[in-house]
Amino acid sequence: MRTDDKIKEIEKYLSELEEIIPKDFHKYKNDLKTKAACERYFEKIIEAATDLAFLLIKDKKYKIPEDDKEAFEILSDNGDISRELAVKLKEAKGMRNIIAHQYGKTDDKLVFNSITKEIKKDVKKMLKFIEQ
Repeated sequence: MRTDDKIKEIEKYLSELEEIIPKDFHKYKNDLKTKAACERYFEKIIEAATDLAFLLIKDKKYKIPEDDKEAFEILSDNGDISRELAVKLKEAKGMRNIIAHQYGKTDDKLVFNSITKEIKKDVKKMLKFIEQ
């Protein structure tokens, strides 16, 4: 897969997520289907962002990361994304793992905040860095 295709996939997921996000936390928490769908889109977006990081690393012949989170560090070390953004994307990857693998209880408020405020901003910032 090419980076352009992965970028389009991410933009599609972001758009679809935006269409279903509830306006407030109460609606999110109490509508189990919407909550599950939002969490699934969050997972898909972070997975696609991670895939994009690996594609870039391969294309630019950077050091191969030992794990998914290290991919964002490598992009940061090489000036493809900022250090601050690398940290945020690694945190999002950690949250994605918690949601996907159901390690313990997830913090609904934290997930809602990430879905409504953080993910779109951070992933769009990643795409902007990459497209430059």
